[in-house]
Amino acid sequence: MADDRFARTAARYVAHQDAHAAELAERVRAFVTASGDERALDVGCGAGALALALAPLVRQVVGIDRVPELLALARDRAPANATFVEADATRLPYEDASFELAGTLRTLHHVPRPELVVAELARVTQRGGRLLVIDQLAPIDPLDAFAVDRFERARDAGHARLLPEIDLRHLFEANGLVLLRDRRDVEERGLAAYLDLAGCEGDGREKALALAPQGTDSYTAVLGWYLLEKRLP
Repeated sequence: MADDRFARTAARYVAHQDAHAAELAERVRAFVTASGDERALDVGCGAGALALALAPLVRQVVGIDRVPELLALARDRAPANATFVEADATRLPYEDASFELAGTLRTLHHVPRPELVVAELARVTQRGGRLLVIDQLAPIDPLDAFAVDRFERARDAGHARLLPEIDLRHLFEANGLVLLRDRRDVEERGLAAYLDLAGCEGDGREKALALAPQGTDSYTAVLGWYLLEKRLP
């Protein structure tokens, strides 16, 4: 089970998160340009990386995830204006238009039906509010995308499918979301450390190494950032 894997590797995962927290916080601050009065939501928050980056920028932030061990780690790091709730990203326990800002970081590729997560993010965001979506992008070439997904599933059983940018843009349009700005981050990942982060060991590690799309030393990924405004009710 993916949740079991997250629970097993939680300490390793949060150490990696803490090491990159300041960099993420600065990138989020510059990209979102929050007013300071927003009630914000982080969907699929894990150990709270995005929620904690948003907390100094907004009035209140709520993080939701399905894995209690990761939520406990998020709460250990939470300032007074951040709370964390166990819930399903495809069925958020909030009324329509409950938040001025909603976001998700590296979550959509873990979800079998990412369109439900985007629809829920849009539903709970106020008209005129903003959404922040950050996730790894699939390569444009379908064969390259297939190879990357095959490797990612071998590395991490919780991986479902990377979305290409065109699919993300269609999801945004279908939910009345207008793109305000976007950016791309190219990440060079040491392959051994990347496998360690997922707790990929034994035969599973050998399989993942054999499927690594760019050789056995490093792995280049492209992360897409999208800031959107909800224009429809």
